[in-house]
Amino acid sequence: MIKVDQIKLEIESEESLLQKAIAKKLKINTSDIREYSILKRSVDARKKPNLFFVYSVVVKLDPALEAKVLKKLSKDNNINSYTQKEYKLPTLNKSTSRPVVIGCGPAGLFAAYILAINNMNPIVFERGKKVEERTADILKFWETGVLDTASNVQFGEGGAGTFSDGKLNTLVNDKQGRNTFVLETFVKFGAPSSILYDNKPHIGTDILKNVVAAMRDEIIRLGGEFHFNCQVTDFIIEDNKITGVVAGGKEYSCNTVVLSIGHSARDTFKTLYEKGFTMEAKDFAVGFRIEHPQEMISETMYGPAYKALEPAPYKLATNLNNGRGVYSFCMCPGGYVVNASSEENRLVVNGMSYSKRDSKNANSAIVVSVGATEFDKANPLAGIEYQRGIEQKAFSLCNGKIPQQLYEDFKNHRLSNSYGDFDTQTKGNTAFGMLSDIYSKDINASIIEAMESFGHKIKGFDRADAILSGIESRTSSPVRINRNELFQSNILGLYPCGEGAGYAGGITSAAMDGLKVAEAVINNLNN
Repeated sequence: MIKVDQIKLEIESEESLLQKAIAKKLKINTSDIREYSILKRSVDARKKPNLFFVYSVVVKLDPALEAKVLKKLSKDNNINSYTQKEYKLPTLNKSTSRPVVIGCGPAGLFAAYILAINNMNPIVFERGKKVEERTADILKFWETGVLDTASNVQFGEGGAGTFSDGKLNTLVNDKQGRNTFVLETFVKFGAPSSILYDNKPHIGTDILKNVVAAMRDEIIRLGGEFHFNCQVTDFIIEDNKITGVVAGGKEYSCNTVVLSIGHSARDTFKTLYEKGFTMEAKDFAVGFRIEHPQEMISETMYGPAYKALEPAPYKLATNLNNGRGVYSFCMCPGGYVVNASSEENRLVVNGMSYSKRDSKNANSAIVVSVGATEFDKANPLAGIEYQRGIEQKAFSLCNGKIPQQLYEDFKNHRLSNSYGDFDTQTKGNTAFGMLSDIYSKDINASIIEAMESFGHKIKGFDRADAILSGIESRTSSPVRINRNELFQSNILGLYPCGEGAGYAGGITSAAMDGLKVAEAVINNLNN
């Protein structure tokens, strides 16, 4: 097969013209093309107002013609021979006891899926509820403010990412084809096929919920078992090996545990630390959600032709002279700011989009790196306590409502009393509060300095009436549960996995880590 990069079509063009463009690039007839598939599609907006889709494609020709084309066009760096990366499913070659998977986010789901394919009949424990029941609890919380600490945006089937934008892009190097396998699996269970080639693929929380439920049903069909509303509260250890877990007050014997808890499982982190599992504090980032009119963002990014495209995303980052990094995180085009709290009297927000991304506003987190300056990194749980402290401040500002402040008022340390030229798009009750009282002066100054920089990159980003919501504190896990080259912790048989354990950041990378851990489980058992 031949890979062809940098094929440009105007965004108004019919996709049927792509085959003609491929043939022109390869200097062959369209009838010579046996088949082709899109590997990647992105938007080129460098020459606004002229916008283009840029494609990378894989083309299949007659073998003799393929060799001739590659030889003739060997000097063209955008035309190369291509061998598809195919994820090789691991295979268990001996019988074994049933493994336990703790946590039903993307890492746990994909680990359980691979184990189930190998007839290992995994037992999955999830402290929260099925995604259908969880959705009802979250909607009730957004309407009433009454929090279910076991069923919320952080806890429940699908993990925290289920109630986000469903973004599937990742920076993880994918030499084994795991990324493709993850995306193909999502499509298999109901996601749109466009995620296989879009440069910044997303599903949307409305579709992702159905995908998660379909994966669960398939794991059950393959012999897996799910226990919802069933938190693992203890780990049974003998001779430095895991021999069982206690879940829902009942003891389960097992010698293999995939620990795929989320980054908000603070009580479980404490239990693990007290049981002697090796773990360490790690840096993360904190800040606020910021809202802008989506039309402003799209027009800035794409020019006057922006209406022909999906709502535009953005990605911003800067390194400051004080040594801190400030960057946008979890950007949600056409999205909502949501109350994502999971503990009583503490408040945290996140961003969420539906598949159509049809909210009037764009939002993202603008976050600052934090670490040893804010908490004692010698204590593995110190980052959690720092999070809890700032989340408690955020809750008390407006008695549990999402506190908001316009950017100009944040800069001048004054309370906002009304919105500017646009209104907030949120899930959960809001009120104006002094966000500038939550963080240290250094963190506030870092956000302000970065915002001025970002305003030069996206016109209007630092506008006076940009809406800040607080707080964003769950950007990544504040701890890492150490694992060795066999992916096991210092307590043998337990495999730290995914975002909560400190080895992933986002849906796709967490799912890929679930694959890696399942592979390690099978390889270790085979050996």
